[in-house]
Amino acid sequence: MTTLAASLGRARKSQGAWMAGLAVAVVLWFAIYRQLLPFAQWLVARLPIAPGSHLASSVEFFFYDTPKVLMLLTLVVFAMGVVRSFFSADRTRALLAGKREGLGNIAAAHLGVLTPFCSCSAVPLFVGFVSAGVPLGVTFSFLIAAPMVNEIALGLLFALVGWQVALTYLVFGLSVAIVSGWIIGRLHLESWLEPWVREVRAGDVDLEDEHLSWIDRFEAGWEAVREIVGKVWYWMIAGIAAGAFIHGYVPEALLSGIMGSGSWWSVPAAVLLGIPMYSNAAGIIPVIEALLGKGAAIGTVLAFMMSVIALSLPEMIILRKVLSARLIAVFIAVVASGILTVGFLFNALYS
Repeated sequence: MTTLAASLGRARKSQGAWMAGLAVAVVLWFAIYRQLLPFAQWLVARLPIAPGSHLASSVEFFFYDTPKVLMLLTLVVFAMGVVRSFFSADRTRALLAGKREGLGNIAAAHLGVLTPFCSCSAVPLFVGFVSAGVPLGVTFSFLIAAPMVNEIALGLLFALVGWQVALTYLVFGLSVAIVSGWIIGRLHLESWLEPWVREVRAGDVDLEDEHLSWIDRFEAGWEAVREIVGKVWYWMIAGIAAGAFIHGYVPEALLSGIMGSGSWWSVPAAVLLGIPMYSNAAGIIPVIEALLGKGAAIGTVLAFMMSVIALSLPEMIILRKVLSARLIAVFIAVVASGILTVGFLFNALYS
């Protein structure tokens, strides 16, 4: 009994230490964040760069956005790492198994926003979902939403370009995932799966809850920071560098002419440009921020972002292991049509 009481006391003390440490970290985070712009301006003023020049504008953007975006990314990833500790691949499959199309597509798309899966998880997820009896269209709704409408992208969009753009991206991204999955399900293309995938037999789904403590969940959040930020920080810096160049050197008139709402071909061009690119949501958002700041049409920019994340060439190569070339072609055609519709519709509404 004494040993049990001592163990509980240590657990409470450890949890209290975590809480205190997090509180201090949050206060420091906000204190540093508020000084980023003055620091960037102070730093640029001391460099041998002509004030007000294109180079000065680009360098200031880079020095300000790099710590800003990385700090935001760390905060969002930690918070969502804690949220993600409530989910597992087995539990996700269990929630979707047996769901009918329609409501199943809606549930799958919304679940995709919250779960810790990206395009690199496509093959094991696809096989796992098939083995759990999840319908093909519902599976596609999940696999479209998981990388495209993920919580990191939404958090960064909210912080960098405002809640209106973040909400718009959420609504239209979910719509693309739901409708695309429903259409693919209505086409009944299960025979176009690779033969070995069709032969996978449905197995039992583990529903056991791990009953993690809050300390375990905080540690899961920190582990998510180490894993995700460690993998994407160089993509973030590359995206910020591209955004800094656009911000400082690309004339507003040129960019608005190419990606403005008045150019009907800008939306399909943006989608075609985004497909061969290799980036994630976190890496492309600084570019989106710069494009919007230069007057690019929001529908065109959203279409570009969606195509980079949902239709990237590396993801198609990965999916080729489980889908036939014909099914991949249908997948690209349906999702691209949805993205084009979003781009054209939004440009029409806000032109």
